[in-house]
Amino acid sequence: MSGSLSFDPASVPLPDGHLIAGELLRGADGIDVRAPSDGSLRGRIPEGDADLVDRAVRNAAHVQQTSGWATCPPRDRARVIRRWADLVEVHREELARLESLCSTRPIAETMGWDVPFTAEGLRFFAEYADKLGGEVAATQSDLLGMTIGEPYGVVGAIAPWNFPLVMGSWKVVPALVAGNAVVLKPSEMTPFSIVYLARLGIEAGLPAGLFNVVQGSGAVAGDALSRHPLCGKLTFTGSTRTGIAVMKAAADSGPKPVTLELGGKSPQIVYDDIRSVDDVADRVFRAFTGNAGQVCVAGSRLIVHRRVADDMVARIVALADKVVPGPTWSGDARYAPIISAPQAARIEEIVARSLATGAVAAAPLARSPVAGEGRFLKPCVLTNVTAQTAAVQEEIFGPVLTVQTFEDEAEALSLAAHPVYGLAAGVHTADLGRAMRAVRALKAGTVWVNRYGRSADFVIPTGGFGGSGIGKDLGRQAVEANLRHKSVLMAFGN
Repeated sequence: MSGSLSFDPASVPLPDGHLIAGELLRGADGIDVRAPSDGSLRGRIPEGDADLVDRAVRNAAHVQQTSGWATCPPRDRARVIRRWADLVEVHREELARLESLCSTRPIAETMGWDVPFTAEGLRFFAEYADKLGGEVAATQSDLLGMTIGEPYGVVGAIAPWNFPLVMGSWKVVPALVAGNAVVLKPSEMTPFSIVYLARLGIEAGLPAGLFNVVQGSGAVAGDALSRHPLCGKLTFTGSTRTGIAVMKAAADSGPKPVTLELGGKSPQIVYDDIRSVDDVADRVFRAFTGNAGQVCVAGSRLIVHRRVADDMVARIVALADKVVPGPTWSGDARYAPIISAPQAARIEEIVARSLATGAVAAAPLARSPVAGEGRFLKPCVLTNVTAQTAAVQEEIFGPVLTVQTFEDEAEALSLAAHPVYGLAAGVHTADLGRAMRAVRALKAGTVWVNRYGRSADFVIPTGGFGGSGIGKDLGRQAVEANLRHKSVLMAFGN
């Protein structure tokens, strides 16, 4: 059955341009887009320069002000978003193929999770359209105080390459629901599916130009978008280093709010009272190998009680030996490639530095060629590491797990702390009190207990502390972040 999902990558039509005012704009020169499964050239996109970005933002601002989108009854906006979700499901196969073509996401995953999850996200945010009002404030008897929420105008969004559709929709839809226009720059490595999604939005009833897509590199198009004075708010998901650059660029054109979901180095604490070593080992394994570790919340640091450490590591290593990679367009593939040759080399370099300082590879990092350049890395497990080991300190964004052991709760929580990142954490224990003490102590934006990873719900916000970001995606907070609030004080006495 899974093999029936397979497709020929050469047969997929590409929306390979900018989308501005509903028009696909192609260019002769631009950026090569390669498939990480084999390194093959799959298309080219134009580089959006500052002038092109200016055109896209100004068009979006004009449409937001003249189309009536921001001032229409909120339920009308909700109806459009729900129709959009329906169209996403109707065009599930086309979206899934575009998503799998040049990303790290196997077609079984994009068909079974990414596209349906995107559609459900659209529906979730649509329901907030008419449920976000202002507040009446307690004031003296002859005054009426209240706050009124209103859109910023244009929201500039920059989406990552690891989950192009899902993460892109998390940026776009809450902003639209709040009455804004959006200009989004997808990653230059995964540029196609979001253009298709935007076209479906127009078909559903979005005014053309309300959601524009600008292609190009972060250094050119992303920087120009971050600096544009008509962007009233910015939202970005990516590395901490780039997030800092986005924040600085935004400040150059005047103070404005930013939502940043940035890097992580998330711990998984495993206590010795777990009921099943097998179950927890499988959970830990999936937490650092999902999408080949190319997930901001990847649980890449195992902190395990000494009493169960050897058994836990042995089971994780056994799981690593069973991984069989395949190109993302194969219906049988379940394990992702690394997005690019430089990223694969970077992962290898961090592991090499860690081994040189005393780390031991219980499961060695190794290339597993499938075709062409072979950008598949087998999962790696490193023991005998310290807080100073490179693989413990640095976000790797690859299938690498470090293992540290502890004797008591205080030691576990001390090892879990990271000097930079605070995105997510996992706690595995049968003791509710112990779990709650860890939840209180861990400095992380999300803590999972006896699971690792998001559910199919959208109501729980996601976002990090410290170097892992500012603000939240998902939940009510994601929509509210796209509104600015006006205070009103009205006198009605003599």
